[in-house]
Amino acid sequence: MIPTSWQTPSVPLAKDLVHRRSTDSSGADASGAVPPPHTPVRPVPAASPPLHARQSPETGAFLRQSSTAAQTEKPVASLPKPAAPRQVPARHESGRHESGRGLDIGLEDRAILRRLAEQVAVAASSPHMQQTRDLWRRHNQLEKTRPLVFCDPEQGWSEILPAVEFQCRAPLARRWEMVLRRECFWAYAMGDDKPVGPYFDIPMILRKEDWGLETGFHRTAQRGSYAWESPLKDYRTDLKRLHTPQLEVDLNGSQALLQLARDLFGDLLCVRLAGVWWWSLGLTMRAVHLRGLEQLHYDFVDHPDEVKELMSILSRGTMQKLDFLEANDLLTLNNEGTYVGSGGFGYTDELPQPDFAGRVRCCDLWGFADSQETAQVSPRMYAEFVFPCEKPILDRFGLNCYGCCEPLHGRWSQVAEHSNLRRVSCSPWADVRKMAAALEDRYILSIKPNPAALATPNIDRQAIRRWLRETLEATRDCIVEIIMKDNHTLGGNPDNAVQWCRIAKEEAQRLVD
Repeated sequence: MIPTSWQTPSVPLAKDLVHRRSTDSSGADASGAVPPPHTPVRPVPAASPPLHARQSPETGAFLRQSSTAAQTEKPVASLPKPAAPRQVPARHESGRHESGRGLDIGLEDRAILRRLAEQVAVAASSPHMQQTRDLWRRHNQLEKTRPLVFCDPEQGWSEILPAVEFQCRAPLARRWEMVLRRECFWAYAMGDDKPVGPYFDIPMILRKEDWGLETGFHRTAQRGSYAWESPLKDYRTDLKRLHTPQLEVDLNGSQALLQLARDLFGDLLCVRLAGVWWWSLGLTMRAVHLRGLEQLHYDFVDHPDEVKELMSILSRGTMQKLDFLEANDLLTLNNEGTYVGSGGFGYTDELPQPDFAGRVRCCDLWGFADSQETAQVSPRMYAEFVFPCEKPILDRFGLNCYGCCEPLHGRWSQVAEHSNLRRVSCSPWADVRKMAAALEDRYILSIKPNPAALATPNIDRQAIRRWLRETLEATRDCIVEIIMKDNHTLGGNPDNAVQWCRIAKEEAQRLVD
C-alpha cells in the first residue's frame, strides 16, 4: 500500500495502489521520489473557530464587486476601454465563490486540509524537490540533462483518488483537498519529475468573457461527449456581431478565497493569487466553436476572405484582452512551478525581463498557442489563414511554447518563425525523427506518448519500454521531456501511472549512464 504517514485518518488515498519501490540507505527510493515524512503533524488547536471568507476592501472600478449587501450596480471589466467600464445590474452573491457555494470551512475540514498542506510543505522543502526544480530550470535553458518525465493522468485522477475517499464535507474544502492530495501523490507515489513547490495558488475568478456571440454546449454527462450550436451561421449578418471581449472579473471574491486559504494554511504554504486567463492563446478552438469544425474546413475553400476576417477579429480581440490584463495588473508570473504550454514547468532565470519592476507584462511570461483543430489542414493553408494571426500574439511573450496534439513536422518551417520559441510539442501523430532533426538542441522537444498505453487494466510493460527506448535513441541529441497526458482512463488500475513513470525514468537514466 502507499505509505500512510501522509494520509488523513482512516481513509487511504488509493486503496488498491501497490507501492512497489525499494528504499536505499539515503532515504530516497529507487525512482528518486521523496520518502514520506515521519515527523508528527502539527496539531490544530481545538479552540480554533471555523473559517469564513472575509470581504476585501474595494480594489478597483474595472472589476465586479462581490458583497453580502445588495448593490444597485456593479462595475465589470470591459474591453477595450478599461478606464470607462460598462455598468451592469447587480447580482446578489452574498459571500459566494465562483461555483456558487459557500466559503465556510469547519473544524474537521480544516484539520484535514492542514494535514495535507503540511505534507506538501515537507515534500517541497526536501533536497530532492530542490534538485528537481533546478533540473527543470536547467532544462528550460536548453542545458543538456537526462530527459525529464512528467505524468498528469487527467481524467485518470478519478481512479487514483476516488471522490468517495475524500474526507472533507464542504464543496470548496473537497476541491482544495483534491488539489493537495494530487500534490502529495506526485511527491510520494508517482515517481516522475513533477516539481512539487511550497505554493497554493488561488486563481482569480473570471465570471464571464463575452465576445458578442455565445456558443451553446450540450453534454451527455460530466465526463461524456458533447456537441455545440455554432452561433456564426451567416458571415454577412453574424460576423459584425463579434466584438472585443468584455471580461467580468470578481476581484473581491478572489480576494476572499485568497484570505480564506491564507487563514487556513498560510503558515505552511505560500498562498498566491494567480491570474489564469487562458490555457492556450491559439485562435482556432474559438473559431471552431463559433462556426463548427466541419464547416470551418469547408470555409477555407468556400469563404476564404470571411475566414481571414474572422481570424483577424479573434487575433485583435486577444491582443486587446492582453492589453487590458497588463494595464490593470491582472497578470502573474509563470516562471516557477506553473505548468506551461501543453507540457513542462516554467522554472527559468530568463523571466521576468531584466527591467521588471513588479507589474507583470506579457514579455515577462511564457506564452502558448496551438492549432489542433487544423491538424488536417495543409501547411500552406495553415500559413495563409492561421499563422499570421497567431504571430503578433506570441511576439509579445518572453518565451513561447507551441503545439499540443497536432503533428507539427509538416508545418514546422512556419511554426519556427514564432518569436522566442522554446518548447515544441511532439504529439503521438508526429514523425518524431523529423521533429528531432528539425529541433536539434535549439528547442525543447516535448514528446507526448500515446495515452492509450495506460488505458487497459494490465499495461504492456515491454511495449512501453520498447517505444520509450526507440524514441529516446532517435532524439538523443535533443533537449527532451516526456509528458504523459490526455488520459481518459487508467483502465481502472491506478498503478498504471506509477509503473509507466518508473519505466520512463529508467529509460531516461539509461540514456545518460
